Parts: sequence; C-alpha cells; structure tokens
Amino acid sequence: MEEQKTVVENAHGLTYLFDDKPEPAEIREVAEGVHWLRLPLFETLDHINVWLLEDGDSWVIVDTGLNNDRTKEIWENVFDKTFQGKPVSKILVTHMHPDHIGLAGWMVDKFGVMLSMTRLEYLTCRVLTADTDKEAPKEALNFLYQVGVPDEIIEGYKKRFGMFGAAIYDLPQNFYRVSDDEEILINGRIWKVVVGNGHSPEHACFFCPSLKVVISGDQILPRISSHVGVFPNEPDANNLEDWIESCKKLKSVFPEDLLVLPSHNEPFYGVHNRLQSLIDGHEKRLAKLLAACETPRSPADPALFSILFKRPIDKGLFIMAISESMAHLNCLYRRGLLNRSLDEDGRLKFVAS
Repeated sequence: MEEQKTVVENAHGLTYLFDDKPEPAEIREVAEGVHWLRLPLFETLDHINVWLLEDGDSWVIVDTGLNNDRTKEIWENVFDKTFQGKPVSKILVTHMHPDHIGLAGWMVDKFGVMLSMTRLEYLTCRVLTADTDKEAPKEALNFLYQVGVPDEIIEGYKKRFGMFGAAIYDLPQNFYRVSDDEEILINGRIWKVVVGNGHSPEHACFFCPSLKVVISGDQILPRISSHVGVFPNEPDANNLEDWIESCKKLKSVFPEDLLVLPSHNEPFYGVHNRLQSLIDGHEKRLAKLLAACETPRSPADPALFSILFKRPIDKGLFIMAISESMAHLNCLYRRGLLNRSLDEDGRLKFVAS
C-alpha cells in the first residue's frame, strides 16, 4: 500500500493516520489487507467504522452497521465492486450494540457463514431483542423512579421500551464463541482476541501483532469516551470499575506503536496516551463527584450532571445521563467512599462516608 500521511493532534498526544476521512461507502486501505469503510448512523453520532480484511480468496467482515435499507445498499455495493464475487469467510462482531451487530444476521443468511463473537455479547443481545414489543417491567420503572428520573421521562421510556431490536436483523440461533486471548488466522496472520468490559459485557478487540494493528471497537476511541452506564436490569453493577481495569489491561497488552482502528472517529497512534487519558478522566470526575457528595445527592442532581457532562442534558439524553451518573456513584460506593440510602420518598441518595 502507498505511504500514508500522518497528522499530529497535539492536544491529546495522538497521531492520526490520515488528514481526511473517507466518504460514506468509500473503501480505504489502512494496513496491508485491512480496509476501512464508514457507514452512516444518526444525527448525533453520524458514522460507524467497520473493517474489511482480505483473507486469501475470501473476505472477513468486522462489525456490520445498522439494519436498515441505506446500510444494506452500501454493503451490496461493496460486495459487488470490492469483493467482486469473492465469498465472506468470517463475520466478526466486537460487541452487541445495534450499530455493530445490526446486519450480522443478514450477512449470515447471505453468505452461509457462522457469526463469531463473545458469548456474553451474543447472549445479552438475544435477551434484549427478546424484549421487542413487550411492556417495560416494573423493576425497570422502580429503578428509574429511585434514581430520580422525572415522571414525564419515565413515560417516554415506557413508550420506547423494547425498541433495542428494531435496528437488529434477526440473530442466528447459533454462533461461534471467541474468547479472550484466542488466536484467529486471517490471511496467514494471527489476530488475537483481547476482551474488555464496562461499555458492554464482553467486548472483543482484534489485535494483529505482525501488522501492529488493533480493531478496537468502542473500547478505545480517540476523540470521545465510550458510554459506561448502569441499567435497570443490573442496578448494582460496577461497570465503571470494570472499564477502568480494562483500560489498564489493554495498556499492558498493547504496544505503544500500535495503529488503533476505532469504531468512531479516525485511525490513530498513541494507544497508551489515550488509555491513560481515559483512566485519568474518569478518576478526576470520581474525585469531583465525591467532593460534591459531602451533601446527599440524587443521581439526577444537576450538580452531578455538570461534573460529568460538558453540555446540558435534554429529555432525549436523560436516561443515558442517569445511567452514567449511576456508574460513577456505584463505583465510589463499591470503593467504600460513599454511603447510599432511600429517602422518605423512596428516592436514592448518595453521601460521602
């Protein structure tokens, strides 16, 4: 492949592989036999990066985009013009969020291959898609009330409940389980599975030591921090501690001169800087939250939101914001730095120990 340009982002200590980004549906080679495709998403997060790996006389697809006609049309064009009739040998999925797994079932049907992903991601996705068209359970509504979600937003949650599966093509009834530290042979090269936690239950990164490339999914993003939340199905989860420990693990596993291929934003170098920045950022917010909790605080307290988020939280983002607030408060509680209790109205309050 041709020598690539690099651009230094001094503010974050990262170096980007390109000084531009491909248009939607444009294929760009980023390493030998590794190709970048950007697919459209939403207004707030307008793209996902998926990765096409040459595998001899076939191709490997890593992540799939959402299940909609626009994304299918782009893929059909890729199959025709880039793959040129070559089959797909593997479909790898980093984790179970709809922008990553949305068209996996469609591709399984189309190419007759088995979906490959970690067990917890597959099973969690199956559970969540099974909620389609069901009513919100009382446990979820009780959780939202306790953490301080206003009644109006709870009503919106009830109307939207069960829509997780709307952007996911029917999943296959079986799959191939990939596991942490497993080695996958693609195009004569070893790709190692490296699992992280916190953003999702068992997120797989795919690391090729000989190419010095890692497909990081949402586990390492250069410009934004992945959402880490606590949700009604596991209200006592300590997902933020899992996330921080995963960042430390990845920093110990990955070499510094690694090219990171993230699911959002652009390919970059500087993985150790970025992982340390993610750790430090959460620890700083935890310290500020602890200081704010010298006074008893609800997870929905605007004082806490102002520490966690740079922009005002509107109704559409409130549930996500609450889940992230809970992740930080649960982390401090599990570290023994906060106490928690229900007040006389049945609302959850946290206060410094």
